[in-house]
Amino acid sequence: MEYTQNIQKDDDVIDLLGLLRALKKRLWLIILCALIGGSGAWAYSHYMLTPQYTASAMLYVLSNETTLTSIADLTIGSQLSADYKTIINTRPVLKEVINQLGVDMTYRQLRGKLTIANEEGTRILTLTVVDPDPQMAKRIVDQVAVSASDYIGDIMEMIPPKIIEDGEVSYTPIAPNHKKNTLLGIMVGIALVCGIVTVRFLMNDTVRTEEDVERYLGLPVLAAIPKRSRQRRNKNQGDSPAKESQGKR
Repeated sequence: MEYTQNIQKDDDVIDLLGLLRALKKRLWLIILCALIGGSGAWAYSHYMLTPQYTASAMLYVLSNETTLTSIADLTIGSQLSADYKTIINTRPVLKEVINQLGVDMTYRQLRGKLTIANEEGTRILTLTVVDPDPQMAKRIVDQVAVSASDYIGDIMEMIPPKIIEDGEVSYTPIAPNHKKNTLLGIMVGIALVCGIVTVRFLMNDTVRTEEDVERYLGLPVLAAIPKRSRQRRNKNQGDSPAKESQGKR
């Protein structure tokens, strides 16, 4: 009964030193899995993932007819920016872009490639397109800017927003991030081994040391038998027949 109570009492106690020793014994395995995970992630990032490129264009929100004397509040800029962002993402604008470029994609796919940002305190919209082809990214973002400007002018019956900067071809991919993916693979390898070692350590409830005897059984250790090495044990076994032959003589 006392033995069971001691075990239940120590169920929530983790031997951190013992766990560290177990991890230290498997240090070679941790390093090996870290190398395998990092190498695998690097290879996957380089050879399996498709590089992605971006191109950006800028639209000026307020037209020449919209001045501070014709608006009731300075917040008109942000309000128009929100309206423009919604209109640019509408189906008619995106379908017009697809028809003009003759590309094989749906307007939903095009919408997934397009990002619209409005820097706080400005009346400028930044249109960004992500595509595996840097030339195509520029063509799409330029056409989105033109089609959106024309459509907004027709719908809102005002001078269309001005294109202040068109897209530029960039041959530097924004994704994948090889360093990030490699580090992630290393971390996954280390975490996997450490997790397995920790679970095996926590599941192992055998009595291994004198401290375990006192902890689980509540009994003091009076003596301990030292563990003999295999070489010494074999030597003793080899000397026994010689001693017996000498005794017979």
